[in-house]
Amino acid sequence: MHVANNSVGFPAVLAWSAKPGRTEHDAIPLMQETFRLNQFPLIEAISVSRHDNPGTGWLLETLNYALNPGDRVAITGPSGAGKSVLLRLLAMLDAPDSGELRYRGQAIADRHIPDYRRQVCYIAQKPALLDGSVEDNLRYPYSLKVHAGSRYQRDAVLRLLEHAGKPVGFLTRHASELSGGEAQVLALVRALQLNPQVLLLDEPTAALDPVSVQQVEALVDAWFDASRALVWVSHDPAQALRVSHRQHVMKAGVLA
Repeated sequence: MHVANNSVGFPAVLAWSAKPGRTEHDAIPLMQETFRLNQFPLIEAISVSRHDNPGTGWLLETLNYALNPGDRVAITGPSGAGKSVLLRLLAMLDAPDSGELRYRGQAIADRHIPDYRRQVCYIAQKPALLDGSVEDNLRYPYSLKVHAGSRYQRDAVLRLLEHAGKPVGFLTRHASELSGGEAQVLALVRALQLNPQVLLLDEPTAALDPVSVQQVEALVDAWFDASRALVWVSHDPAQALRVSHRQHVMKAGVLA
């Protein structure tokens, strides 16, 4: 992946506002910086592409794409069309063979990738859960260095669980005993408690029962606001219309 090394601090407004001892007087430059950053897309993909093994074709043909605050995007298409390839690339989990990604107009240096992943969260169809209780899984991110300045907030978690129709007793359930729908709710709450700006949802409700589908969609709706954005990959055209205001179809590595 081409990643520029001359980028400014990432993301500048978040780093600036996190410093202790700020006063109301300091809010003016913060507001100015926030306004400046809002002039850019949240994520901009510039001529990104991915190849299969040499000489065997494209996983993702050259793509230019911008994801702006307030965007709710759905992508449908056949299996193997490149939908997951695109989402993993946007999450910076896999590297493109050409092009670059920018966040709020800023190129992303290698050292800022962990911060980028705090803001841009990828949710897989089959989430990876830790051995232990639901609450153990929810507390885990705060043990990581990238979240060292944050603390687990049980009240906020309970509010998220309420949107998904889960009682407080859900926290004590063992992760290994959860159904597919319950595991997906846990994975979403684990991500949403960290307040990401972008959600990249890779068929999060595939093979779930209708009740679980409704719970997952309600949880995402509760998180979304005009400052955030989401990309939802789905095989269900009705769901794509329900969860988004812009739809794309992907075929053979081409987004249309």
